[in-house]
Amino acid sequence: MNNIFELFSKYSIGKNEREVEMAVDTLLHSSFERNNTRAIYCKLLENIDLTTLKSTDNNDSVTAFVDKINNFDSKFDILPLPAGICVYPAFVPTVKETLLEDVDIVAVAGGFPHSQTFMEVKLAEVGLAIASGATEIDIVFPVGKYLAGEYDDIYDEISEIKAYCKDDVKLKVILEVSLLKTVENIEKAAIISINAGADFIKTSTGKDGSVANLMAAYVMCEVINKMEPEIGRNVGFKAAGGISTSADAVKYYSIVESVLGVDHTDKSLFRIGASSLANNLLSDIAGEKVSYF
Repeated sequence: MNNIFELFSKYSIGKNEREVEMAVDTLLHSSFERNNTRAIYCKLLENIDLTTLKSTDNNDSVTAFVDKINNFDSKFDILPLPAGICVYPAFVPTVKETLLEDVDIVAVAGGFPHSQTFMEVKLAEVGLAIASGATEIDIVFPVGKYLAGEYDDIYDEISEIKAYCKDDVKLKVILEVSLLKTVENIEKAAIISINAGADFIKTSTGKDGSVANLMAAYVMCEVINKMEPEIGRNVGFKAAGGISTSADAVKYYSIVESVLGVDHTDKSLFRIGASSLANNLLSDIAGEKVSYF
């Protein structure tokens, strides 16, 4: 890896907490109402990684979950399908066998949700998920190593996992922003992850109270904006954890659109990890309560 401290300096967004807060307020003041429309709700449906990550998940429940996607067009024929189905690695074969639609199979892997296991286990889990049919892998940034200043080890870990994914499986790195807390930590974690080959950077796992926040989303998108011209490839952004209402989703959409441009709001570069959001979007689109998912 290049000198990490040089990269931190080069790609820093140059804002403190107060400046980021003001930038987010200004951005949303100018764009939220414009984007808070039925048309954007429809678009946001296809940005969702529809997620089930419960301790009670089993093959029957996951099959029923996937069948909701298979039957979606018969219920909502003019609306787009979600982008992906996100499950634990052990349920990837079930999704693969059941899924009839062109939807990504997303697996959390690599010691999710804490990233506290042997590297060999992380690689095995990622490799097995891909071999079973996963088209995208979500891993957790090793926050403990970051807090200990082990930046090179983190780079090596993420880049090795990306090598397992190769070019045809997208790797999303979950920064767990509520543990990183500060603007400086979030931007440094984003820089390390992107430099190591992450195709997406993601806010949170949604586990143990870990949720997305708008300031972190802004910082992550600003880092992507600074790094993309230098690295010569696009990097996606995924918000996850506590995003349930249409208004919540529109706020994250507005940040991505304003910082990175409308092209970055395509599902190939912008995702929202959610479970209840899809029903709330459907309800707001229909103008009545919908409890499909």
